[in-house]
Amino acid sequence: MRLSLQILTFAALPLSILAADVTGTWQADFDTQRGLQKYTFMLKQDGTNLTGKASSEAGERKREAELKEGKVDGDAISFVEMLTIQDNEVRITYTGKLSAKGDEIKFTRQVGDFGSSEATAKRTAASAPASQAAAQPTPANPEAMGARGPGGGRRGGGQPVTLGPDDKAVFPKAPDGFDQVRDGIAHGKIETVEYDSTTVGNKRKTLIYLPPGYSADTKYPVLYLLHGIGGDEEEWHRFGHPEIILDNLFADKKAVPMIVVLPNGRAQANDRAEGNIMAAAPAFAVFEQDLLKDLIPFIQSKYSTQTNRENRALAGSSMGGGQSLNFGLAHLDAFAWIGGFSCAPNTKMPEQLVPDPAKANEMLKLLWISGGDKDGLIHFGQRTHLYLKEKNVKHIWNVDSGGHDFAIWKNNLHQFAQLIFR
Repeated sequence: MRLSLQILTFAALPLSILAADVTGTWQADFDTQRGLQKYTFMLKQDGTNLTGKASSEAGERKREAELKEGKVDGDAISFVEMLTIQDNEVRITYTGKLSAKGDEIKFTRQVGDFGSSEATAKRTAASAPASQAAAQPTPANPEAMGARGPGGGRRGGGQPVTLGPDDKAVFPKAPDGFDQVRDGIAHGKIETVEYDSTTVGNKRKTLIYLPPGYSADTKYPVLYLLHGIGGDEEEWHRFGHPEIILDNLFADKKAVPMIVVLPNGRAQANDRAEGNIMAAAPAFAVFEQDLLKDLIPFIQSKYSTQTNRENRALAGSSMGGGQSLNFGLAHLDAFAWIGGFSCAPNTKMPEQLVPDPAKANEMLKLLWISGGDKDGLIHFGQRTHLYLKEKNVKHIWNVDSGGHDFAIWKNNLHQFAQLIFR
């Protein structure tokens, strides 16, 4: 009788739980704030225990790591990769779900308590169990072995998300194709230039977007658009494509033609996003002086720009969102249009940001604050919004559906760009 019960018990279990075996080699590409990271996981399953190694490539950087705390629970897989950078240990946690066919794992890769990315790992045909290898076609393109998750999928770390009645979208989602290249319209251009930074003491790079038909005979307003802690001057161009978003808005006559400056907000001698990126946080505060004393004067000397505050905007994502609020609200004599998209923990307390609500109301043309309803960092925006609401400071608080990633930030740029310089 006991044997019959056991057989019935096992028969009632889903086949995926009985048959799950993730032993083998898996490949995935993760879009992270440090760029594309190509991973190969060599996994060995023993019952519910999982061991193995991870090897990764990011440009010319390569490394290997032993996997720890590996578990398989039905179709759920989890393990931890420990990364040591300059004597600092960073815990990278992977959680995934095995597909019904057993040939894919949908992973979320959580880096410390800051951010995450998503990707689908695919089992290489040679490492699949015999029953799966026979049925699994070899992809024509080797790159198909590691599909990237859209927009990096970063959700942000921090506190659990608790939404209030004000935490909702103020504007509809951007239309399909808003961030896709369109034929038959005029296109602007992106160029990389260097400027002398007296703040840092060397030359620094910045990207410049010039609108379609840029002419020295016209004076243009300027938007300074800042990146997150893991990025540099290329991050918005690589993942957010403001040049495409703005080309399309200009073609539809929905935005005022403007120059966009994409600087490196990490103001230090080695400003590359490498090594322990968290240790470079103080350099993001130093950028305040680099922006005001060096970059803005350079832009005004090299390009045909309007030079008054009414024609200068400052906005950014994550760490750059915090910078935008910190710097912009402290220098209302320099910026009339300010936007913080998914502001990070570097954001000052609201009382410090806006110590004089009456002055802010008088001088601000637009104060835009936003976040995603699944973003663990949303509370930095929430607390700022609630303070501004209490003090009757005019602003927009926009909460879209999503996490801490470029899907949110591109949508915010699409809306923000239509409101500025009007």
